[in-house]
Formats: sequence, C-alpha cells, structure tokens
Amino acid sequence: MQPKHLVITGGEGGLALAIRPVFESAGWQVDSPGRAELDVTDARAVSAYLTARTPDLLICTAGITRDAPLARLDEESWDAVMAANYRGVAACAAAVLPSMVAQNQGHIVFISSRSAIHPPAGQAAYAAAKAAVLGLTRSLATAYGSHSIRVNAILPGFLETPMTASVSTKRRAEVLGEHVLGRFNTPAAVARFLLHLHEELPAVSGQVFQLDSRIS
Repeated sequence: MQPKHLVITGGEGGLALAIRPVFESAGWQVDSPGRAELDVTDARAVSAYLTARTPDLLICTAGITRDAPLARLDEESWDAVMAANYRGVAACAAAVLPSMVAQNQGHIVFISSRSAIHPPAGQAAYAAAKAAVLGLTRSLATAYGSHSIRVNAILPGFLETPMTASVSTKRRAEVLGEHVLGRFNTPAAVARFLLHLHEELPAVSGQVFQLDSRIS
C-alpha cells in the first residue's frame, strides 16, 4: 500500500519543521519545500511543482510579516504580504485541486492567524491577508465538498519560532497575558493536532480552529 502524501509549503519555517516528523512517524511521505525550492509568490513555479505531485494533504505554512501603520506601509510591502500570505495560498490550492477532484478525495489546511479575527495595530496588510484566507477556506469547502475534498484553517497561536524571534520581551508578555491558561502553544502540539484533524475527523470541513487559550 502506497503511503499517504503530504506537501507542506514554507518548509524551512518553524511550524513546517515540526509538522514533518510527526507525519513521517505516522508513515506519510512528506515533501516540505523551502522558498528556494518553491516560491509560493511565483504562480508558474507553484503550478509546476504541485501539478507534478498528487498530495492527499496540502498544508500551507508559507508566509511573511511586514508590520507598519497603514499610512507608512509602502506598496511594495503591501504587495509582498498579500502575495505570500494570500495569493500564494490560493495558487497552491488551485494547483492541487484538479488532482484531488480526479481522485474524489483530498484535504487542504491553511495556516491563518488570530490577527484575521482580532487584528492588532500595525498589521493592516497581514491581518487582511489572513482574513482573506478564512474566506477562501469556507468558499473552497463549499465548492468542493461534493468531491469529498476538505478545506480547513487553523489559527496556531503565538509559537516560539524564528518568525516570532524578533518580538520584544514586553510584547511577548502582553500576548501571554491574553491566554487564560498562561502559556503558549507549541509547534509540536500544532503538528499533532493537524495529524489528528486529518486522520480522525474525516467529516470536518470548512472550519477554523484556534489553537490557544485566548478567548475570541
């Protein structure tokens, strides 16, 4: 029996690095290309890479931040954030959907952010892109449910990864104070949730899961 196939975009990121071993330990074949191998902002590269594969599960973790007040956010930064966090995500989904339709099964999981529903000051572009991902999640789940294709999104919470390494001690303490349990989630815990979502909850689609203890 052929192992199930997972593709993780943003393969060099802290979350992707945690996801890969969890799925490999469960017997999955995993491709986790970094930006040098798959730049999600390059639609042609995305199409070429993903149409050459037939993943059972696509997890989109690639993303960037360019935080600044809207009045000081230049067009280049705005476009870069939207390209990586929304257009690239949509391009990845578009590339795998034909093979999933042909197989009459598949699962796509988008990594969104709590900024999509509770945007902090200075994250206009990032929050807008991540909110768009939630709309995309529900739209695709509705459109492709008849083909047994599931589409879900997660809000992983504040994770100790290279992406959050530059967050100040003060801001980190403020965010931690928003958690009723007084602790952050971990990349490994998110990875285990993703495996559980795929393998143990086959009737779940179109949902957004917040994986921390902040009360929305």
